[in-house]
Amino acid sequence: MPNIQLFKPKICDAAIQSVVQTLKSGWIGLGPKVEQFENDFCNYIGCKHAIGLNSATSGLHLAMILAGIEKGDEVITTPLTFISTNHAILYQDAIPIFVDVEYDTLNMDADKIEEQITKKTKAIVCVHYGGYPCDMDKIYDIASDYNLIVIEDCAHAMGAEYKGEKIGLRSQIAVYSFHAVKNLPIGDGGMIAVNDAELYEKLKKLRWMGINKDTYSRRTSMENLSLYSWQYNVDNVGYKYHMNDISAAIGIEQLKLLDKENKRREEIAKYYTRELDGVVELPTVFSDDRKSSHHIYHIKTEKRNYLHSELQKSDIGTGVHYIPNHLYDIYEPYHRELPNAEDVWKKILSLPMHMYLSDKDLEKVVSEIKNVLEG
Repeated sequence: MPNIQLFKPKICDAAIQSVVQTLKSGWIGLGPKVEQFENDFCNYIGCKHAIGLNSATSGLHLAMILAGIEKGDEVITTPLTFISTNHAILYQDAIPIFVDVEYDTLNMDADKIEEQITKKTKAIVCVHYGGYPCDMDKIYDIASDYNLIVIEDCAHAMGAEYKGEKIGLRSQIAVYSFHAVKNLPIGDGGMIAVNDAELYEKLKKLRWMGINKDTYSRRTSMENLSLYSWQYNVDNVGYKYHMNDISAAIGIEQLKLLDKENKRREEIAKYYTRELDGVVELPTVFSDDRKSSHHIYHIKTEKRNYLHSELQKSDIGTGVHYIPNHLYDIYEPYHRELPNAEDVWKKILSLPMHMYLSDKDLEKVVSEIKNVLEG
């Protein structure tokens, strides 16, 4: 393992202590900690409702169901994302319609969405690449004109802001990730946020096998959580996608540190931007109307593979996010030419970004990049 890792999750002591307390509580499944985390999350984002899940992938699948996506429907999407975004479309036997990305931000190019809309289009799923928000005003204007649902994949964007509001606040359906390397790591897990009460009621059943009352809501005594009613009904097909109290115990404490840790990420991004200006192509991650969560900091260079290899020799971990999804075999039926995505992915390289990076580490990363590319 490299001395300076690409990602390295940091779990605070309070979260560890909370897990121990939860393990001793006698309630480690879907219970009071999940409910508390959901409430804390709503207060942080400003949304009305949130449902804790076992992964953001589960959240994206449920988002497609909520949006009414069915076999043969078309969903506008980006190729430059982790495959969960687009697999969720395939889960519903729907058709991903790939739209090219902006060269500088790597977000889906909103100016190219409208030309891909047909009578079969039902939704737009947008990914805030690296934590930098998409052009949401334009996306929502298009969605309104064509009566489309917008699903925000906020996996990278926990704590990011668009025009002064937390990402996902104004969304019809927003999905967040708490995977081990994300800004709010809990090992694995996700959250789906909605503002519509009817969608919220559907979600509560969908995430727990279609059961109309989960075990915690069937408890008969707050003093003795082991006492609960066995009666419930199942009125639709659901999934075992719920979060558990162990994960939620971590999330509750990690959420308290999110803004502070995102501030450190911003400092790291500013350092990279300042020190690598003129050495490599830099991303657009700063602007007046958008605040990135800086989950990923990527650079672009024609010597990407060589640089990656040389940095590894210096014990510096780097990565590539991502191979455009339309180039994978499974997406061959939906392939279309996407010039920016196909060009840029061969140049992009993600630099170390996590809470354990010291100023000395950052100096080494920058120094080694300069040595390799300028030497």
